Amino acid sequence: MVPGMRALVQRVTEAAVTVDGREIGRIGPGLLILLGVRTTDTPAETAWLADKCLNLRIFEDADGKFNHSLAEVGGEALVVSQFTLYGDASRGRRPGFTDAARPELAIPLYEAFIGLLRAASVRTATGEFGAKMDVRLVNHGPVTLLVEREAGATGE
Repeated sequence: MVPGMRALVQRVTEAAVTVDGREIGRIGPGLLILLGVRTTDTPAETAWLADKCLNLRIFEDADGKFNHSLAEVGGEALVVSQFTLYGDASRGRRPGFTDAARPELAIPLYEAFIGLLRAASVRTATGEFGAKMDVRLVNHGPVTLLVEREAGATGE
């Protein structure tokens, strides 16, 4: 399997991101989404991943079962670009990042992902692409999932 776009999704009670000591994004209950774009990604992977994040049933119902999605619970999203999700540490001690997309590809797909969440009426805060950021979160559960699919795959 050659993975496509990746999202490390964390269910949070709150999350915030700062750049140079200045808070640039904050959310209440919802999802912190660390988004990695691969060199081979296209708008199709972006749309699939946004839909998956919007509709993942990882919020609990009255019985404590994962039966509700971000959209259903009215949660918020904080999306932070994360090229290190494509770090390859299989050899040596320093990870390589050759599978991470360059900014000219990654930025438009990152922005499209954010736009898709907002189009679904999810309040979405962001980090700053390419900046050194500090991310604070309270992971609720904890619930953390790595969401990806094979590049070029079709269907669910």
